[in-house]
Amino acid sequence: MKISLIFLGISLSIVLFFIFPKKAIADENNATRSTSDTTIVNDSIITLVAVGDIMMGTNFPSDSYLPPRDLLLLEPLYNFLQNADITFGNLEGTVLNAGGTVKKCQDSTKCYAFRQPEYFVDQLKVAGFDFLSVANNHMGDFGQVGRDNSCKVLKEKGFRFAGLESCPWDTLTVKGLKIGMTGFAPNTACLQITDYETVRKVVSKLNEMCDVVIVSFHGGAEGSSRSHVTKKTEIFYEEDRGNVYEFARVAIDAGADVVLGHGPHVTRAIDLYKGKFITYSMGNFCTYGRFNLNGISGVAPLFQLRLKRDGTFIDGNIVSTKQIGEGGPVLDPLNGALQQIKLLTAADIPGLKLEFGENGFFKFN
Repeated sequence: MKISLIFLGISLSIVLFFIFPKKAIADENNATRSTSDTTIVNDSIITLVAVGDIMMGTNFPSDSYLPPRDLLLLEPLYNFLQNADITFGNLEGTVLNAGGTVKKCQDSTKCYAFRQPEYFVDQLKVAGFDFLSVANNHMGDFGQVGRDNSCKVLKEKGFRFAGLESCPWDTLTVKGLKIGMTGFAPNTACLQITDYETVRKVVSKLNEMCDVVIVSFHGGAEGSSRSHVTKKTEIFYEEDRGNVYEFARVAIDAGADVVLGHGPHVTRAIDLYKGKFITYSMGNFCTYGRFNLNGISGVAPLFQLRLKRDGTFIDGNIVSTKQIGEGGPVLDPLNGALQQIKLLTAADIPGLKLEFGENGFFKFN
């Protein structure tokens, strides 16, 4: 019996490795291995994990909005975040211990300005994140000082990040392939989601430089009543939040291989265009203390995607997560995000040939 259990454990480890292998940042080793060797099947596939908004706590307006220092909010999802070639998330808020010029708010008691202490960045590193989008409305909550310090700290910690005019794109080499990432948002100092000329210019440039191009966007109206993709320009608080359906197609036509959306704070539909994967919103993934987590605002997908070496989508898996109490992601046994995606995709992207299997597996026919 003991021998059988050992054999079962080894077999399971091998299966998991080939489905979602450990990160392969040291690509020089992979580049020298023979591609004819059938034992390295995983080298022909790029695995990408993507999640939405991350704001792990803010010390503004007071430290009471911070989680306990020793609480590792992302630990329940380490098994998923750490086991991919590339892990992506949207960093929703500045990284700054103190200071900066807080944005103006009509009601100071309801001023949602996020100032995340620098030690949170270490938690993101341990969790396995590689690419972070900094194109969003909260990256400017503490002015240029906040933006500059966020970029400084992220660079010092070895992250790849993009989406500001000062850092329009970044790249990472995985399995001998150069992966590029850029981000867009409707906010000050960001690459503009509505400026299609710049979208085409930046994405085309990345496409020339890289084997696979990931485009992130922060767009669309916010809230539980805004979970549908309208295929029209979305206005929220008198701000043009873009036409996310159109934006995704402009980006892919320019050379994007994956389009990852966030901003509405709820889960939205998924899509496929020219063989390239699109998610229109990945919701609130890890948002502590200052976010509405009621109902559908508290559930979010973690996408596990498999891509060919040219960025073409193969298949994927939707891991449903939820946040309870003050926040922090855990697995959702009710699969709320998966159910939302099924319903919303059928409603908003009719005719899409999308097939779901067990445990969140999906592919396009």
